[in-house]
Amino acid sequence: MKTIGMIGGMSWESTVTYYKIINQVTKEALGGLHSAQCLLYSVDFYDIAECQSAGDWTRSADMLAKVAQGLEKAGANFIIICTNTMHKVADDIQRRISVPILHIAEVTADVLLNQGLKKVALLGTKYTMEEDFYKQKLIDRGLDVIVPDKKGRELINHTIYHELCLGEIKETSKRDFINIMNQLGQLGAQGIILGCTEIGLLVQQEDIKIPLFDTTVIHATKAAELAINMI
Repeated sequence: MKTIGMIGGMSWESTVTYYKIINQVTKEALGGLHSAQCLLYSVDFYDIAECQSAGDWTRSADMLAKVAQGLEKAGANFIIICTNTMHKVADDIQRRISVPILHIAEVTADVLLNQGLKKVALLGTKYTMEEDFYKQKLIDRGLDVIVPDKKGRELINHTIYHELCLGEIKETSKRDFINIMNQLGQLGAQGIILGCTEIGLLVQQEDIKIPLFDTTVIHATKAAELAINMI
């Protein structure tokens, strides 16, 4: 079994989900008392969020690269960054370590393509929805990617940082997200990427007819499968 190096804490609520899924997949695959071999470093999200707000991606990359280097030295065979947004600096981090990073957008693209999807909608922080570091990974794989309008993007971003990352789950926000998702479906989206690891805390598949692709579930599952040599 390989050892997973997890960079978590962004936010810790979604990191809990990562840890649970990774161990569930391992137990289901191997049976008995098996659990995952993993190393978790949980950062102080306040510091990372401050860097995001200030546009200081160099500093955040330095912080996370130091964590990744520590995980590698501790015996991690590969690294997962337990957040979508901070994959903005994934390439920078990868250059500073010798073990691979399992990229969340790449494994999500694999799932979408395996299900035959061509046009998908992407929800996430404003950075994920508006910049190319994430979308381009999907586009390069042949997917047509759409995002909500400006009002929708602002609402989603606000909900993520001011509610979900604080552990607040509001029915009003859930209804707003579902309305946005239905609008994207009317624009031709065959599926919705929950491209922020907290969105799955708010909206689940039973809430909407359009297929949802929770990147937390996809990423954590693929990490467990890689660790136990299933992929």
